[in-house]
Amino acid sequence: MAVKAFVLIEVAAGKSQEVVAGITALQQERKEIRSVNSVTGPYDVIAVVEGPDVNAIGDLVNKNIQSVHGVVRTVTCLAMKLG
Repeated sequence: MAVKAFVLIEVAAGKSQEVVAGITALQQERKEIRSVNSVTGPYDVIAVVEGPDVNAIGDLVNKNIQSVHGVVRTVTCLAMKLG
């Protein structure tokens, strides 16, 4: 079963469009990135990702998403099913 996560992304001032464009470009080669959106609130961008396990999610975030120019900080929240 795939693991789904929400990656909350803080970006450098004025870099939201650049970060969204960079992560959107990554989607072409990394199909684990399901969506990316600019948002309001304490974070600037949220990406929805899926992978086979938490280690794959960690690698995707550390090696790909965090390397996008303008990304300052990420917080990854794993989705879970209750009940």
